[in-house]
Amino acid sequence: MQIQINIDHNFEIHETSMAQFRSTVQSALSRFSEHITRVEIHLSDENADKSGQNDKRCLLEARLERRQPMAVTHTAANLSQALDGALDKMTRMIDSTLGRGQQSGKSHDEDQT
Repeated sequence: MQIQINIDHNFEIHETSMAQFRSTVQSALSRFSEHITRVEIHLSDENADKSGQNDKRCLLEARLERRQPMAVTHTAANLSQALDGALDKMTRMIDSTLGRGQQSGKSHDEDQT
């Protein structure tokens, strides 16, 4: 699974933090790794130079084999919380999508017997 991180110009993030973000994504989505070809993380600050609560945004896009890309967003007080929230949403979305595919495959096999 390839993981790409895109950061808007309002942040200065060190490589250590980028590695931690990649590790967090890898860990959260590891059970789907055979289906995911690429994950893109887009981190941004919605209010730029202004202060505000829950203005850090994470857009998470996952590309699964033979499926349309899936995307979720989450805003929070900091980037780690925004990423965690987006990962929770993405995990549920992938679980639901792959679960539906497996259920329909089972019923198709049952119809043929």
